[in-house]
Amino acid sequence: MEHLKDIQALDDIRLLVNSFYDKAREDDLLKDIFNNIIQNRWPEHLEKMYRFWQTVLLEEHTYFGSPFLPHAHLPVEKEHFDRWLKLFYETVDEHFSGEKAERAKWQGERMAEMFLSKIQYYRDSSSTPLK
Repeated sequence: MEHLKDIQALDDIRLLVNSFYDKAREDDLLKDIFNNIIQNRWPEHLEKMYRFWQTVLLEEHTYFGSPFLPHAHLPVEKEHFDRWLKLFYETVDEHFSGEKAERAKWQGERMAEMFLSKIQYYRDSSSTPLK
């Protein structure tokens, strides 16, 4: 069995992000949501995701902003987040093993739970997300 290394550098983040979004862009449940929202702005989106995960996992602070706001009004339900997590875990486990890989999965699960909760809250409320 091949020994996988942990997430250690920006190139590892790029591999994780690119591999994950390759899957999401082909997934029957997720592809229309991603492709309809992002359209031809994939390079910009991927760059933002590199910076986000670089900040979270490598503690190199290159991401600034509010990750929830762009997701606040997405047409998604629990099943979408469950699929997102399945693909994300699968991608992490295909390429990496170690403390940061486990942290990536934990952080992904935490974000999915928070985003779903907040999306549902704003759907059911007259409030709007703060910018």
